[in-house]
Amino acid sequence: QVQLVESGGGLVQAGGSLRLSCAASGRTISSYAMGWFRQAPGKEREFVAGINWSGANTHYADSVKGRFTISRDNAKNTLYLQMNSLKPEDTAVYYCAAGSFYRESNSFAYWGQGTQVTVSS
Repeated sequence: QVQLVESGGGLVQAGGSLRLSCAASGRTISSYAMGWFRQAPGKEREFVAGINWSGANTHYADSVKGRFTISRDNAKNTLYLQMNSLKPEDTAVYYCAAGSFYRESNSFAYWGQGTQVTVSS
C-alpha cells in the first residue's frame, strides 16, 4: 500500500490562496489515480478533484471548478491542490487519496490523515 501525508493547510482570508501537498511513501504514486476530498464539521466527505496517473486528465467538483487546480509530480511522489479565490464554504479538513480511477470516488482506497483549511470571512 501507499502512505499519504497532507500538508499546507492553515488559516486564510476569503479570496486568498493555499497550496496543499500530499507526500506519498511506500509506493510511487505513478501507479495510482489520485484525488482530493474534504469534510466540513458535521458534513459528509465530498469529492473535490481527481487526477489520472500521468496528470493528463483531471476532474473537479462543480463547487471548486475554476478555482482549484489538482496536479501531481510523480518524480517527487507528491500530489498538489492549488486553491485560489477561497471562500468560507471551503473550510474543511482536506484529504488526499490514491485509487484506481480519477473520476470514480469509490475507487480511492488509500487515504491520508488530512490537513485543516480554514477560510475566514
